[in-house]
Amino acid sequence: MAAIPKMASVGTMLAAAALAVVILLGASLTAAQENTEAKAQPENVQHFIGLLADPDVQAWLLQQQKSATPAKVEAEPAQPASVDTVSFADVTTKFRDHIAALLAAAQSLPSETLRAGALLERDIRTNGGTRPVFLVAAFVAAGLGAQWLFRWISAGWRARMASASFATVREKLIAVAARLLWAACYVLSFGLGSIGFFLLFEWPTLIREVVVAYLFAIVVFRLATALLDVFLAPVQENENQFRLVPVSNEMARFWAKRLGYAIGWFAFGSVTIRLLGTLGFSEATRQLVAYSLGLVLFAIGIEAVWRAPRAMPVGRAGLRIRKVLWTAYLVAVWLLWVIGAVKLFWIAVVCAALPAAIALTRASVSNILRSPGVEDGQEKGTVVSVIIERGIRAALIVGAIVFLAHVLGVRLTEMTMQDSPALRLGRGLLSAGIILLVVDLAWNIVKVLIDHKIGDNQEAFEIGSEQERRRSRMRTLLPILRNLVMILFAAVAVMMALSSLGIEIGPLIAGAGVVGVAIGFGAQTVVKDIISGMFYLLDDAFRVGEYIQSGSYKGTVEAFSLRSVKLRHHRGPIYIVPFSELGAVQNMSRDWSVVKFFLSVSHDCDVPQVKSITKAVGKALREDPEFNPLIIDNLKMKGVEEINDYGIKLSFGMTMKPTSLQSAIRRRAYAMLREAFNKNGIKIAVPTVQVSGGKDDDGAAAAQKALAVQKAALEPNPA
Repeated sequence: MAAIPKMASVGTMLAAAALAVVILLGASLTAAQENTEAKAQPENVQHFIGLLADPDVQAWLLQQQKSATPAKVEAEPAQPASVDTVSFADVTTKFRDHIAALLAAAQSLPSETLRAGALLERDIRTNGGTRPVFLVAAFVAAGLGAQWLFRWISAGWRARMASASFATVREKLIAVAARLLWAACYVLSFGLGSIGFFLLFEWPTLIREVVVAYLFAIVVFRLATALLDVFLAPVQENENQFRLVPVSNEMARFWAKRLGYAIGWFAFGSVTIRLLGTLGFSEATRQLVAYSLGLVLFAIGIEAVWRAPRAMPVGRAGLRIRKVLWTAYLVAVWLLWVIGAVKLFWIAVVCAALPAAIALTRASVSNILRSPGVEDGQEKGTVVSVIIERGIRAALIVGAIVFLAHVLGVRLTEMTMQDSPALRLGRGLLSAGIILLVVDLAWNIVKVLIDHKIGDNQEAFEIGSEQERRRSRMRTLLPILRNLVMILFAAVAVMMALSSLGIEIGPLIAGAGVVGVAIGFGAQTVVKDIISGMFYLLDDAFRVGEYIQSGSYKGTVEAFSLRSVKLRHHRGPIYIVPFSELGAVQNMSRDWSVVKFFLSVSHDCDVPQVKSITKAVGKALREDPEFNPLIIDNLKMKGVEEINDYGIKLSFGMTMKPTSLQSAIRRRAYAMLREAFNKNGIKIAVPTVQVSGGKDDDGAAAAQKALAVQKAALEPNPA
């Protein structure tokens, strides 16, 4: 497990997701209340509402209304369509009525509580005076006993999970699946021992509803804690052993506890709101109780914001600003819920929860599919990881869209049966989103396959072998293929998205063709570069890693683009050469090459002896383990190249595989030949000047010397 600073982004994502979950849980109390209200409606009322929602019934009613008052409709002037049919006055009135209903509910709460208590007391007397709280406690104890029995029976299972190996990804997946199955069975044993055992007996209606509801809330709480133990592993000493979410021990313990408390309180609040509806509480009273219970969830969220472990090494000022912003967000969302702005509330919640859920999914999938011993972020993704991660992300996005459509009252199934500008735009946006998700998944799969193929080509092969040639060609073509596929996918995705939005792409494609022709005429050099590069690649003129020369440009091929090639000179500079400027290419790294150099020896040396010495040096050079795999033909003296004023110029050469070590081999050959020549008395020719003279020259020199002595005697003595 990496250090806490390396997990900074994951910790922040976990905090964001947890806070969003707390808000979701609190807001679901209202959803539970609305469901209870819907269930309380009589069947004939629901049937009547369903008939009114039928499009055929609505069309018939509209036709009857038009036929009944035709003159009035014709007399009315056309009114412009209103963008928003709800005025600020309506919103203010609705909010005032909502607050007034809550205040009235606070006054009527005691009386409603007494009435509900009387109903419950009647069933208690029927049951012999046993209170529901004692029944809940008794059957919770029975569930704990069933859990203990299952834990005792599964001791061997737990021992195998504790000693499980995590050497491979497959073993980690098996271990996680085993822990999830064990946690499900563990909670199921509690449910069977509590709820199942309770339902074996006959109970009065209200007592059965109360006890089963709160036993179900306890089962939900225990299931949540069991799943959090699997995903966060808060009590494991080795944080890499079973933890799916890559966070530190401190953060795992902190968030496991808060999320468990939040889910448990949500379960308790949900069943309480449902039971209040069963006991006959009014809608306003249930809302008041829901807001009161939601305050606990709000407090859990605020406490989590201010006491959460630091996920990254930030300054105190930055950390405080972040906490203040999260607190302001929670307060704003809470106020939206309380004032009844349900649509804005859910939009704000989804906007915070969806990115955090996607980021957590990515981190968890990467963590569980990462090979042992590899740091986070250093391992390339696999096809499986891409499919899982992108699939879950697509499911989350689609689920968020469906959920928001339900909250906003948009019926996705009816969007295909109606035709209006807004519905057409909505259908187009949904189709475009699905297209982009599919194209994104396909592109990431192709990208992973190409990247893995490039990575597999990093294996070392013998220089000049067929495997090495194939690898070099793949390293040259695959990056270009990846760029072309990316451009193709992007173009197809844009065209399909525009088509789904109702835009005619036929004229657009034709216009793009005309623009492309115009650009082609205006940028002939660029087009020439691209086409020349395609033919260079088709001819296999050069590959990545080869040393080429074209005119005044030479160097090792490092990379390609669509219109140019990058050449790294052996002295360091890099040339970016357009393909159209290359012309004839001299490839010095293909198949084999000849290393040739010259040496000059003195005129009196024995040339056959030099040839024999060179043969011995070539044999010794071939026996060097560093150079042996590279040499095809040994170093030899080719012969006399030239006889000049200083000595005899000899030619030497050897055939070897194309490699960057040619200069090193040449330098080693120079050194070995010089040492061998010195041992055998062969002198390297150097430029010399020889001065000689005859008898007349000697006399003139003597005369000059005598004249100098005479001049020195005639000079006055300085003393």
